[in-house]
Amino acid sequence: MSVCRPSFLASLPFAAALAVLTMAPAQAAGTLTVCTESSPDGFDIVQYESLVTQDAAGLTIYDQLLHFKPGSTEVVPGLAEKWGVSPDGLTYTFNLRKGVKFHATPWFKPTRDFNADDVLFSINRMADKAHPAHGVAKNGYIYWTGMEMSSLVKSVSKVDDHTVRFVLTRPEAPFLANMAMSSIGSISSAEYATQLQKEGKLDLLNTQPVGTGPFVFKSYQKDAVVRFTANAGYWGGAPKVDNLILAITTDPNVRVQKLKAGECLIGTNMKPDTASVFDGDANVQMLRSSPLLTAYISPNNKRKWTSDRRFREALWLAFDKKTYIQSVYGGNAKAAASFLPPGIWSYDAALAERSSPAALDKARALVKASGYDGTELTLVTRIGGSIDGKRAAELMQADWAKIGVKVKVQMMEWGELLKRTGKGEHDITFLSWAGDNGDPDNFFTPNLSCSGVTSGGNKAQWCNKAFEELIATARRTSDAKKRTELYKKAQKLVYDEVALIPTVYPINMTALNRKVSGYVASPFSWNDFRTVSVK
Repeated sequence: MSVCRPSFLASLPFAAALAVLTMAPAQAAGTLTVCTESSPDGFDIVQYESLVTQDAAGLTIYDQLLHFKPGSTEVVPGLAEKWGVSPDGLTYTFNLRKGVKFHATPWFKPTRDFNADDVLFSINRMADKAHPAHGVAKNGYIYWTGMEMSSLVKSVSKVDDHTVRFVLTRPEAPFLANMAMSSIGSISSAEYATQLQKEGKLDLLNTQPVGTGPFVFKSYQKDAVVRFTANAGYWGGAPKVDNLILAITTDPNVRVQKLKAGECLIGTNMKPDTASVFDGDANVQMLRSSPLLTAYISPNNKRKWTSDRRFREALWLAFDKKTYIQSVYGGNAKAAASFLPPGIWSYDAALAERSSPAALDKARALVKASGYDGTELTLVTRIGGSIDGKRAAELMQADWAKIGVKVKVQMMEWGELLKRTGKGEHDITFLSWAGDNGDPDNFFTPNLSCSGVTSGGNKAQWCNKAFEELIATARRTSDAKKRTELYKKAQKLVYDEVALIPTVYPINMTALNRKVSGYVASPFSWNDFRTVSVK
């Protein structure tokens, strides 16, 4: 999932913003206020890929058929309390929980509990282009398409009110993990959708959401705040806070001050260079974790110069990762060679880092061999986020100038960047990818497959037949050892072809007020507030 993340405070000078903070009311009892770095893209989670949207909808408003055990990649029961798989691996039968309630809101009052009809609605609206609710996803279904789910799921049927059956076209080793992903396995209310359809307002699925999750959506003030109340009747046990507030705070300095002032009790995706600010702080600690996360540069493989493998390798060779890690991440990252991060099984530690000062001569020769004529390329970066995108881009710009490659930097709002780069409207961009299900396929298929080009997830616009065959075979294979061999070959092919340029494996930074307990760092970089309490 792309890690990539303005409020009225952020528009003020720093001193004025701090003055506003000191006038804010004290933290309400039973309220968890979280400083986030950008606005969610929307609340119909199956349309989106960013972590900030995951935090605002995926594990708050919605439940999935299956869950991940907090802090791990282990698949555990969710809305499906148990499941069975046929011997040929083509049929999955899910037994659904009974007595699960949908949220009651000012815009919807449910008349029945969650059942199989809701599963069929949620899956079929993504799979069937003729479905009445399919077209409301203006952003498309990035994960469903990018992970080739339409060609995988042959049918989903209702056995009875509390049993559903999926029939697949082929065995798929990551299938259960996929159904635990919020952008695929989240369940919406079919009854609510029917109500909206009658009113001609299906688009409200994205702005007035209804789920079965631990928190009930109350309101959203664009670029400022998202408010939730606890779902007291949540089947998994009521949350330990009465209210959840996501305070959208794009300015990292303001975010630090809000944390120091106690206005926010958690700060997500903190900038690495702010970590030392909390050293010795009696009230706030910085939690460091190493999730399944890879930062990477994505040259557009369909553009004139970046389509040349030699040119892409030159960009990698000239990129000074040592300086980049210190300047952008404050030393809180490790240089990357494989697109897979070290914490995931099948990671190939044998791949060697290419960039070094001694590599500049080779890089210049490769640029010359590519026929590059000095055309200025555009490097697109986001506004806001967990790193200083402008500084990062300017470092790349300076490195590539050393080998004669001209680059201009273009800053862009996060949602717009994802949309435009997904369509291939860029020369070069750089992003991070956080794994969503603990399977290597979750890195490769959304980001590097031909279907990922269609869905908009594959920002490199790279489509390679040999690579497709490797990952397709790996998905059909149940033997972990054989899958590992295939994924190592896939890593090597991505490396050799320079499909993209892995930059670093970042350390994730989460600021926690000492009043907070029960927070568990996720291997997927998202934030789960279900178990969090406030003293």
